[in-house]
Amino acid sequence: MWLIRESFKQRKLYEGHGARVYEDKISDLPDSILHHILSMLPTKDAVATCLLSTRWKCLWTSVPNVDFDDFSLYPSEVNDWDTDKLTCFMNFVERVLVLHEGSNMEKFRLSCRVCFDASRIHAWVSAVMKHKVQELDLCLFVETPFSLPQCVFVSGFLTVVKIAMNCALELPTFISFPQLKTLHLALVTFLDDDSTQKLLTSCPVLQELIILDCEWMNLKHIVVSIPTLKSFTIDDLPYFGSADELNGCEIKIDAANLTFLNYTGCLLNEIVLSNLPSLVNAHVCVPLLGKRQKEIAYRAVKVLRGLHSVKSMRMSTDSLLDQLPSFQNLTSLELSMLIEKHIIQKVLNFLQFTPNLESLAFFQGSNPHVRCDEEDWNLKPVPNCFLSCLKSVSLHNFHGNYEEMCMLKYLLKNGLVLEGLNIFCSKSPLGDSKKQKEVVDQLDMVPRASTSCVIMFL
Repeated sequence: MWLIRESFKQRKLYEGHGARVYEDKISDLPDSILHHILSMLPTKDAVATCLLSTRWKCLWTSVPNVDFDDFSLYPSEVNDWDTDKLTCFMNFVERVLVLHEGSNMEKFRLSCRVCFDASRIHAWVSAVMKHKVQELDLCLFVETPFSLPQCVFVSGFLTVVKIAMNCALELPTFISFPQLKTLHLALVTFLDDDSTQKLLTSCPVLQELIILDCEWMNLKHIVVSIPTLKSFTIDDLPYFGSADELNGCEIKIDAANLTFLNYTGCLLNEIVLSNLPSLVNAHVCVPLLGKRQKEIAYRAVKVLRGLHSVKSMRMSTDSLLDQLPSFQNLTSLELSMLIEKHIIQKVLNFLQFTPNLESLAFFQGSNPHVRCDEEDWNLKPVPNCFLSCLKSVSLHNFHGNYEEMCMLKYLLKNGLVLEGLNIFCSKSPLGDSKKQKEVVDQLDMVPRASTSCVIMFL
């Protein structure tokens, strides 16, 4: 938008001084390029370009991407809505949709509160679907039950659907998404097994599925069995219920071509992994909350056993449990937890099951309020990967405290083939070069199992 405005400022400047009219190169570009430029602007800014000149007057009406967001209308006080601004927003949306030419629409995004006029919002979405939209992104804040138009769920053109809506997801009896490759659902409440299962089975070419903070309480058993699915993210932390309720839904994942799985939650819904031969990368975060820690730990072990063939994994502390399988293919491991006394044994125990690990990263540094020393790290036996294949170790949020130094000494003393130790310093106190030198001097005095190990502060 700035570039477009500057072009016209320059033109007016030359005209005002009687000089030869400045060549407006932007306006001379083909419509297709101008449409691409306008599609990257918020819709209100794209529409505003109609004031620039006759050349721009109608360009916005055929822009392929349309984006409406009422965020700027949100008052500082809950009951202090400016009804005039709200009316202007809703009228603006309708005018844009009416004036938008008959050309097909690539992307449509709408983020607004439904409570003001649900029927009008329903009509907007229905109108957009007539433009054969390919990407539909709806973020709707609901205070009373709201149903999306049935046409949203029957489309031969949609490739991306994103629905964030804090109410029940009411689905029609017939659902068809023959071209849908990406499906994101957030905050919705699934009503029953049959309709939810029908939604999943009606996406025959789906590649990415993301389910965030949705309510599963009405479901008992769901199977995610989509042959084309490559990426699946599910976050079911108990924002809407108790962490002690384990009578949730059984979610079975059977996807032969799945390469990435990301699970965050308390396993109130039981995750059953089946037939995942292509799985390469997994992220697992299972905090052990509430009174049912043993049951949740048992479910976590089952999940980890289903991930035994992955090559790369990110895990949280509470997932480091006993009775683990051997991760023969695992070459990269990221641990998101604070290094403290009671989990050192868990970490080293887990590393016993990663005989081919090449890269290890600790993302949160140590807990400065919990004391540990070198003896806590002198646990036997040393994991086999330290002696044969571990080449790179990274420590993030490094403060240079005693506990972290103990860990670094253990790594240097036992990393027989270690090539790189990457230390990502926190802003304080290691932003001080003097402090960094003190740490380096201490590490230089530590006997190293690998003479080729290079320590880098980043």
